[in-house]
Amino acid sequence: MEFFRIRRDIPFMRNALVFNVISFVTFAAAVFFLVTRGLHLSVEFTGGTVMEVGYSQPADVEKVRGTVAGLGFADVQVQTFGTSRDVLIRLPAQKGVSSAQQSEKVLGALKAQDPGVTLRRTEFVGPQVGEELATDGLKALAMVIAGIMIYLAVRFEWKFAVAAIIANLHDVIIILGFFAFFQWEFSLAVLAAVLAVLGYSVNESVVIFDRIRENFRRYRKMDTVAIIDNAITSTISRTIITHGSTQVMVLSMLLFGGPTLHYFAMALTIGILFGIYSSVFVAAAIAMWLGIKREDLVKSQPRKEGDPNDPNAGAAV
Repeated sequence: MEFFRIRRDIPFMRNALVFNVISFVTFAAAVFFLVTRGLHLSVEFTGGTVMEVGYSQPADVEKVRGTVAGLGFADVQVQTFGTSRDVLIRLPAQKGVSSAQQSEKVLGALKAQDPGVTLRRTEFVGPQVGEELATDGLKALAMVIAGIMIYLAVRFEWKFAVAAIIANLHDVIIILGFFAFFQWEFSLAVLAAVLAVLGYSVNESVVIFDRIRENFRRYRKMDTVAIIDNAITSTISRTIITHGSTQVMVLSMLLFGGPTLHYFAMALTIGILFGIYSSVFVAAAIAMWLGIKREDLVKSQPRKEGDPNDPNAGAAV
């Protein structure tokens, strides 16, 4: 399916160096903010108190969030789960204040507004658990990266694997850089979004790499630069349809999903936008600079006896 077709190939690789310099500067800035500011980790990673409260009628999440925030708790996570009457509250740890004291203070404030509020459960998430979650998250990220490299190396060629993983790490670091610069809360949901962006970006790279391989087989007189430009140009319509529809859905979560989905949708929005950019201008350009050629993807087959295309066929010795 195509909304439009571009008749002439766009010379993307002509400006590949300029775009990659921009990418490098953006990447370096993201690393700088990660090192100097660090990530603002959520309760899952730093530890805190988790409360589950029940209402006799559907709860007003915004009102609950405002009440808890008014007690002096910063970065409070409030969300419904199961039913609209069940509310989960995550409170960050405070020095000199126990988990029981936190929950009693919050429950008292909620009961002042609605006497029918009941405390279902309360538990303390220690920093050891948060450290374990952070470690497991990094392991998951490393396993995803390794799996992507192995898949691309088997399906295409090691040069494509290196190009794609550099482009995908470029997307991940830039997402983390945004969260470090603005000090947005980094939670397990955001980590899930980062892993989703990895898969999303590699899918776009695979589409372009597939077309590059097809072009090497189809256009034998084209050089590598022309092959890549044609591959990117011919997939633009598909890219606009796929990423446009996905971005509409993600923006709806960002605008109307509330605080619970806000940073999850923000990470996806940044990742999708930079994923398109990196697949076109970073992955393809790096593959070109690594020296991909027709012989890497199209294996020559030995000629058979009597092959009419063999220039020596029928020669008398």
